[in-house]
Amino acid sequence: MDQPTPTLDALLPREMARRAEDVGVAKAALPLLQMAFLAGMAGVFISLGAVFATTVSAGPGLSFGVARLIAALAFSLGLILVSVGGAELFTGNSLIVMAWASRRIRTRAVLRNWAVVYVGNLVAAVAMAWVVQQSGQYRGEGARWADARSTSPPARWH
Repeated sequence: MDQPTPTLDALLPREMARRAEDVGVAKAALPLLQMAFLAGMAGVFISLGAVFATTVSAGPGLSFGVARLIAALAFSLGLILVSVGGAELFTGNSLIVMAWASRRIRTRAVLRNWAVVYVGNLVAAVAMAWVVQQSGQYRGEGARWADARSTSPPARWH
């Protein structure tokens, strides 16, 4: 099966729908092990983005809006990793329904993809949460996650 070649062309809506269908067909045809691995990688990548966002926005010294802006920029790292790494994130795989609506793939293929990708994302994200919890990063002086809403300076500065 030929993979669609990614381009930066501006497409008309009909062409964009056709491209989404092609991508949906390719995603639905992935071997189970490859799909599960790419789903796990997406869960890890998004978790890294979330950890980065939480770390940079936690603690005193930033106004509410600036902290949220920095967190959003930091979280986008996870999405960039998913995109560049070619990982399978459930939210992006929801568009497989385009290929299903045009009857290019069966309902079973859509549900298989969604189930594998959703579970892979979830398992990897929970594993990353456990790694962060075990590391104690959220308790560190530089990453005062528990005081994320605090505006007072920490007890001591290093």
